[in-house]
Amino acid sequence: MSNLLFSILADLADGQFHSGEAIAKKYNISRVSVWNAIGEAEKIGVDIFSVRGKGYKLTQPITLLDSKKIKQAIGEEASWFHIEVIDVVDSTNTLMMRKAATGYPHAACLAAHIQTAGKGRRGRRWISALGQNLTFSFLWRFKQGAAMLSGLSLVVGIALIRAFQKIGLQQALLKWPNDILVLDNGLYRKLAGILIELQGDMEGQSLAVIGIGINLDISKKQIEKIDQPAIDLHSCLDAAINPNELLAIIIKELAAALSQFESEGFAGMKEEWKNAHAFHDKMVALTKGDGQIIQGRVSDITDDGALLIHTEKGATPYSSGEISIIKNWNNA
Repeated sequence: MSNLLFSILADLADGQFHSGEAIAKKYNISRVSVWNAIGEAEKIGVDIFSVRGKGYKLTQPITLLDSKKIKQAIGEEASWFHIEVIDVVDSTNTLMMRKAATGYPHAACLAAHIQTAGKGRRGRRWISALGQNLTFSFLWRFKQGAAMLSGLSLVVGIALIRAFQKIGLQQALLKWPNDILVLDNGLYRKLAGILIELQGDMEGQSLAVIGIGINLDISKKQIEKIDQPAIDLHSCLDAAINPNELLAIIIKELAAALSQFESEGFAGMKEEWKNAHAFHDKMVALTKGDGQIIQGRVSDITDDGALLIHTEKGATPYSSGEISIIKNWNNA
C-alpha cells in the first residue's frame, strides 16, 4: 500500500471535499495517480465519495493515529514505551509476534490504521475500518514463565475498564474471559475484545503479545459484518473520541495493571474483576472447545482466573470456553 494513499487520507481526514487537481498539485503528481490511489483505498475498505466538480471526501471526519501525539498524551512516562503506528497490516498480533522474536523492546505498542485480517478468539475475525476502530498490540516481557500467567486476559480487561472510566464511560462491563460489554436497552453489546498470544518457556522468561480491538465509531455497514451485537464509544459517550489520547490512557493503564499482576498475581485484582463482571451470579451457558455445553450459575472466579460455575453437581472451575447469558432466568 503506497505512502501516497495515506498522505491523501490524512488530507481527507477533515471530512471536507478536496479536488483531485489540488491533491495532484500538492504532491506534484498526475490526476491519474490520484485516481489510482483512491482505487487502492477501496481495496482496503475505505469508502471515499467522489463528486464531479467537488473532488473527494471521506464519509465522516476522522483522527488518524500519530506516534508523536500518543507520546505527548502519555506525558512524563512516554520514554518508558516504544510506540509504532503503521498504515495497513494483516494483523498487529501477527506482526508483533514476528517483531518480538527479533528483540522488539519491552512495553512496545504497535497500532494500525487498518487491519485486513485482524484475529479474534476461537478463529473469529476482528472487523476493522479506518477511523472506526482502534486496533493495536502491546508487548510485555515477563520474568515468569507462561505457566505463571493464568488470569492475564482478565487483568488486561481490568486495565481497559480503568481506562474507559477515565474517559467517562462508567457502564463498561467485563465478560469472561476477555470481552468488554455494554448493556444497551437490555442487550449486552460488545465494545472491545482481547486476544493474547504467549511466547517463551513455561518455566523461564516469557512474553505476551496483547491484541486489543475497540469500536470507536462504527458505521451501519460495518455493524452488519459483525456476527454479534456490537456498540461503539461514540454511542456510549455521545462525543468524538480522539484515538491518540485514548491509546495513551490505555497504554498507561496496561503498564500499571501488568506491573500489579507481576507482583500480586491475579488474586490481588480478583475482587475488582468480579465487581465489573457482567455475568456474575447469573445463569450462563458455557460452550467448551469440544462443543459440550455446561449450564449453571456463575458463583466466583478462582485466584488463577478460572470461572466457577455452580450446577447441581456443585461448583466446577473452567479455564476456557465461551459463555452466554441464559435469558428469562430469575436472579432473585
